[in-house]
Amino acid sequence: MTHEDVQGWLDRYIEAWRAYDATKIGALFTEDAVYRYHPGDAPVVGRDTIVAGWLEYEDADLNKLPWTAEYRPWVVEGDRAIAIGETHYDGAKDFYNCFQLVFRDGQCAEFTEWFMEPEEVDAAGG
Repeated sequence: MTHEDVQGWLDRYIEAWRAYDATKIGALFTEDAVYRYHPGDAPVVGRDTIVAGWLEYEDADLNKLPWTAEYRPWVVEGDRAIAIGETHYDGAKDFYNCFQLVFRDGQCAEFTEWFMEPEEVDAAGG
């Protein structure tokens, strides 16, 4: 995988997320992919299970808001990559993400998401 290959995958990831289209989501992952929403989570295993999990969140409150996302590869070595980026939900939350990715034949075989939310600051600035 090259930086360009990973960027193309990330662009398709955002497109699939925005469309909530099962075919687009499924095309991102290998049939036996392993997906973790958080590093310590038990993995979601298999393309069909990953697609079903994504589609469960289509009507989540945050996803009803306008949002933007931008991700880019930070490190690419062979079939492994680390990508970083941000997601902003208008008038709501911001997330700062790091994706740990393993690819096979251009599809993601292992995906782990690490994300942080900014700390809330009270009116006194503390």
